[in-house]
Amino acid sequence: MELITILESAVEKKASDIFIIPGAFLSMKVKGVILADESVRIMPEESEELIHQIFKADRDRDFEKFLISGDDDFSISFKGLGRFRCNVYKQRGSFAAVLRVVTFELPDAKRFHIPKVVIDLYKEKNGMVLITGPAGSGKSTTLACIIDQINHHLGKHIITIEDPIEFMHMHRKSIVSQREIHHDTINYNTALRAALRQAPNVILLGEMRDYETIQTALTAAETGQLMLSTLHTTGAAKTIDRIIDVFPPNQQQQIRVQLSMVLRAVVSQQLVPTVDGGIEPAFEIMIVNSAIQNLIRESKAYQIDNILLSGSAQGMRTMDSDLLRLYHEKRIDADTAILYATNPESLRKKLNL
Repeated sequence: MELITILESAVEKKASDIFIIPGAFLSMKVKGVILADESVRIMPEESEELIHQIFKADRDRDFEKFLISGDDDFSISFKGLGRFRCNVYKQRGSFAAVLRVVTFELPDAKRFHIPKVVIDLYKEKNGMVLITGPAGSGKSTTLACIIDQINHHLGKHIITIEDPIEFMHMHRKSIVSQREIHHDTINYNTALRAALRQAPNVILLGEMRDYETIQTALTAAETGQLMLSTLHTTGAAKTIDRIIDVFPPNQQQQIRVQLSMVLRAVVSQQLVPTVDGGIEPAFEIMIVNSAIQNLIRESKAYQIDNILLSGSAQGMRTMDSDLLRLYHEKRIDADTAILYATNPESLRKKLNL
């Protein structure tokens, strides 16, 4: 069984993920649905051979380290085919892998239905813009579209710090330095601290994972750079609470003040299944204004939804209002809207159910 054949098939089918799991059929996720090839059952020896091929494709990556740790996360690329984010792991005493398909072509914001108000965040000169949502919700795609706009329209030095790099950006009007964790630097925090000495205008941080990284990211945003990053949270209020809760209680008021000054926007997104068998992004968009700054400083993030509901002129929206829009446009059904809603009971009433 050849790895390249599987990857070519995935790209041809426009799959987003490939599953190599011993004992299971070779499977791919297409439009959010996992489809199994029942003619190809992966046995343990076949999965081990495929994973050896994956490691070889990444410049003969150290297989012994994986045997000790039981997990590894990296990316591989094939000319003319695309990049593939690989998560390799042990399970039931055998080797398994899930590969995310990332084509060389940069995503098109219109094709992915990313709102203009989100893409226009590329015009922010400094501060922090956060794209949030669960794993696989399209955060990296949205960030890539924003970076692409900066690259095409503004003369900046963009530094991306990713684990691994998902989208390759050519030098256009801007200069783009892309750093991959483990290959180019040790970890997020080390790379982020170094980036502050590399004359950046824009820093894309793949994920704000821990206290140190969040603290350094806030400092970077405060010192004049535009900081773009992600969190695995749903909704603006929860995102703000998540950042503040990382810090010790005696620092939290100071962080609230700092965050209120540097935060420019929080975009929360999730992918929802459509009535025609596809997937569609739903967005919650918070553009920080003086009212939201006050709520952050006063520890009243729970009141942010009221500002979002009244801020449509600025492009703001709640997740539930966007789900309601998709329902009225007949893109999703009522059950889907309720399933993905932040407040299912409230949305149920608006749907007259």
